[in-house]
Parts: sequence; C-alpha cells; structure tokens
Amino acid sequence: MVRTIVFLGLSVFGINCGERNSSNKTDYFATHEKGVQAGNVKMIAIESMGKKFNVWTKRVGNNPKVKILLLHGGPGATHDYFQSFENFLPQEGFEFIYYDQLGSGNSDNPDDTAYWDLDRFVEEVEQVRSALGLDKNNFYLLGHSWGGILAMQYALKYQDNLKGLVVSNMMSSCPDYGKYADNVLAKQFDPIVLDTIMAIEKRGDFDNPNYMGLLGPNFYEKHILRMPAAEWPDPVNRAFAKMNKSLYVTMQGPSEFGISGRLVNWDLSKKLSTIAVPTLVIGAQHDTMDPEHMKWMSTQFKNGSYLYCEKGSHMAMYDDQETYFKGLINYLHKTK
Repeated sequence: MVRTIVFLGLSVFGINCGERNSSNKTDYFATHEKGVQAGNVKMIAIESMGKKFNVWTKRVGNNPKVKILLLHGGPGATHDYFQSFENFLPQEGFEFIYYDQLGSGNSDNPDDTAYWDLDRFVEEVEQVRSALGLDKNNFYLLGHSWGGILAMQYALKYQDNLKGLVVSNMMSSCPDYGKYADNVLAKQFDPIVLDTIMAIEKRGDFDNPNYMGLLGPNFYEKHILRMPAAEWPDPVNRAFAKMNKSLYVTMQGPSEFGISGRLVNWDLSKKLSTIAVPTLVIGAQHDTMDPEHMKWMSTQFKNGSYLYCEKGSHMAMYDDQETYFKGLINYLHKTK
C-alpha cells in the first residue's frame, strides 16, 4: 500500500525521480547533527514557568530554503498522524520537522494544568524554532486543528521569524466554531441520537461508553475522517490512542463536537490582517470547521490564499489527499 501511494504521488505531481542528480540527493540526506546519529531526532531543552523540560523533534529531509515545523492538533495529540506527509513532500525535496508539544507524545508531560495555556505554548514554539536554527529565510509553520490556533497566535507575535504560514482545518474564532457545531453540524444528527449525546454532556458523564459510541459513527466518521473507524490509518489511530486527556479536555472540552475548554473564547479573526507572511488556509467541505469561514480567513491575511478540499473532512490529509498535498506543494514551490 505504501508503495502504491508513493507511485500515485509521483504521477499526480509529475515528478520523475530520475531527474534528481546525485549531488541533490547528497544534500537532501546530509545530516545536521554531529556525533552519533539518531535518525535526526533532537530533544530540545526548553524553559517554561521557571522549570526545564525536553520536547521531541525529528527532521525529515534537508532543504536550506524550506523547513516546515508541523504543529499537531488536539491539544494533546501527537506528531504521528502527520506521517502521511512522508509520501508526498520528500520527493519534492522539502524538509519538514515532526514535533511533539509539551505534554504530548514523546515530550515531557508536566503534571500541572497550569501549563495548558496558549501563550505559554507560543513561547515554547519560539524556543523550538531558535534551537532548530529556523529563521525568516526558511521557516514555514504548518498548524493543523489546535495547531492552527497555535500557528496563528505565534505568527501574530513572531511573524518576523517566518517565511510562510499554513493554517490547516482551523477557524480563526472558537465562538464561531461553536456556533457552526450548534447551527450546522448538530442538525445533521438524528434528533434522538443528538438528544442522548446532549443528555450525557449535561450530566458530565463523558466516560459513558455510549458517548463516543454515538459520536463515532454519527460525527467522527463523517467530520473527522471520512471512512469507517475500523479502516482509519495506523498513524491516526496512534495519535488518538496517545491523546493526553488532561490537556485535551482542559483546553478543548470532552470531544471535537464543539468547544468548551479554555479556548472557548479565543478569537483572532479581527487581527488576521496584521499577519503579512504568505499564508495558505486549508479548508474542507465535511470538516468540523466551517469551510466558508476558512475561505473568508484567506481574504483577511495580507498575503493569503485558500485551498478547498471538496472530498475532505478535518483530516483532509487522509480523506482528500490528492487535493491537500497538490495544493500544499504548489504553495511551497511558489513561496520557497
């Protein structure tokens, strides 16, 4: 299956592997690290709220002009679900960097919800950027879902360090996200199913197996990743299985169906025009996020563009891969 996907990626984007000469391959696979090699994994020491922690990163590829730091969703998921990028970006020569945020995956996990704060995460990203030697000549920030919130908030403060910004499947206003869930997505439920879900949420009975049992086929398989859950790709399942529930519930709420955590009032929609770096906004027809809002966002950035995934949902990098990666690659080629 992997071999098939790679072949399709090459044919869709018109890439001939034979076109790359040996010097380009040597440059691409060159190591940045000195001493013992560890698969380009780098643990980065950060300082946060007076304490020191380590966060995990891993580089794929080597390109002095295009280095994409990937900000995963959740909050509290992991880098794993970005592994689909390996089937599309390496043959273009683009470098990307996996990164588990503090509290996620392979990174340290402080036992204190005070760390689950948006501004604190922004400063964490800045420390990671500095440690990796990324700057305005090569630094692209791609944030998906919660990672999109973090990417926009980072750009608001540190856009002078950026070469490009990609906001994937995230609206610029959590209140508007909540309204979209209530006014559009909720109406797509069977009324009896919706009433049962609402009753469980009202009781706060989120460990009730019926809660996710109902949300799975009625919401997650329609708006998170449009295929039966039994067929979800392994990287997606790993990312969900490793979810830091404390971090997720504190900031997002109990599920993807709307928002009720610390981010509930976050809204950057009136400040998008202050972000001047080339920005690609990716939206999808069946997303948990309003595709029309994301299209509007692209018109508010000073140098914005919009990629619409007609077949996709929140994980459009899986359920509308051809559109997602063709558009992302075109953006990177135009701005590199």
